[in-house]
Amino acid sequence: MLYELPVHIIVTFLVTVILTGLLFINASNKKTTVATIVIIWLAITGLLAYNNFFTDTADLPPKFTLAVAPAIFLIIALLISRKGQTFTDELDLRKLTLLHIVRVPVEITLYWLATEKAVPELMTFAGRNFDIVSGITVPIIYVSCFNGSLVKNRGLLLTWNFICLGLLLNIVINAVLSAPFIFQQFAPDQPNIAVLYFPFVWLPSFIVMVVLLSHLVAIRRLLKR
Repeated sequence: MLYELPVHIIVTFLVTVILTGLLFINASNKKTTVATIVIIWLAITGLLAYNNFFTDTADLPPKFTLAVAPAIFLIIALLISRKGQTFTDELDLRKLTLLHIVRVPVEITLYWLATEKAVPELMTFAGRNFDIVSGITVPIIYVSCFNGSLVKNRGLLLTWNFICLGLLLNIVINAVLSAPFIFQQFAPDQPNIAVLYFPFVWLPSFIVMVVLLSHLVAIRRLLKR
């Protein structure tokens, strides 16, 4: 666990995690099942991070792979399996769109973490990370693209999802290559260490995965209509 961080950073991040979970659960028709999976996943990754399991970065692949690989496999299964597609087809696109508002407090948290030397500046909106645009534009996209439960501007919504997916992938790539793994390429003086510790492990293991799934589900749904 990272010690001596200002309380407002930890509280803001924990509220963001809770908000992400609630918004995603609310977008599903299977709220109990989704809530159970979310709680179990947060408990597993949180417990491992609290016990500094992910801070051992000497292995290849890094132990940190276990914080994201299961979620990635689940996303793939949801997108390619018949049952998974049935589940994702029932997700509320309006609520999935609103979910991206969590990217604003995420970016604020990253900026604060950079000032505390827990992540490099390049991972913030002061560096190479422009993902805050995704969160800021949510209200505009929501009003412009939805009429009640109906999508009224499919092209704009699809374009926005592609652009925001690109912004997400940009920060993910920079974050991975800034982490203190043996293949680190960026920020040697201040590597991305925050995500190796509790509770910030939930950023890549949970928030990023939910945001990624939300984009992929929206893009798949919009393309097939």
